Amino acid sequence: ALLAYVPRVPPTALPGKVTATTFALEMPCCVFDQDTNASDAVWLVVAFANASDTFRNPPSRADVPPYERLPTTHSYMTLETVATAYSCSAPSTAVLRVGGDTACGGQGGRDPCNGPLPSPGPYRVKFLAMGCHGPKAETRWSDPILLRRATSLTAIDPTPKRRGSDVVIITCILTSLGAALAVAVLGAVGTVVWGSLCRQDLGTSAFAHRSYRTHHIPPALPQPLPPGCRCSPPGLGCFAPRPPGPCPGK
Repeated sequence: ALLAYVPRVPPTALPGKVTATTFALEMPCCVFDQDTNASDAVWLVVAFANASDTFRNPPSRADVPPYERLPTTHSYMTLETVATAYSCSAPSTAVLRVGGDTACGGQGGRDPCNGPLPSPGPYRVKFLAMGCHGPKAETRWSDPILLRRATSLTAIDPTPKRRGSDVVIITCILTSLGAALAVAVLGAVGTVVWGSLCRQDLGTSAFAHRSYRTHHIPPALPQPLPPGCRCSPPGLGCFAPRPPGPCPGK
């Protein structure tokens, strides 16, 4: 059965969606539910765009073209998956990665290899459901998918491009203006610092030459004692002498 589904690269932004050796495909969810059962498998057919019209579906799994024959047969089949993995009820990953297995190229074709694509293409792909007795359903071919081209080392010019005279003149003018601005800024900063140092020096000199005159306090003169007083030992003050008492009788 030919289904109306057309495989495509996801239209949304995706890191590594198309590289020099791989590309991403949307999952064919809910596409084979009506035409397959649990024992069937779904394959991805990859072919060069100019060889897709001549591709013939293999009658059995033993006749599946392997990845290693891509240079001669211009097509191969890979990503063998049970049909139930693409059912509407099955949880699925976001995308399929074509060409993402770098370690399967030397296994002799025992299992379907999903090796890196050898050239930019373009390629066309389709999904093919196969049962025990051969193909059961298939999708339409995708639009041509062109991979990114790696930049060749010979295409890189090792010599830098010469700058025009206008660019050189503008560069010289900007350099001169930058130098003049730097000198002006340094001069202004130096003037401010020098003025600050001078003010500090003047303040210090004025303080050093400033004199202070103290008030002269004359020494205290001794005060005369009041009449009839005589000095006692220091700290006891003055007292008046007592008149002598009468002599005791004999």
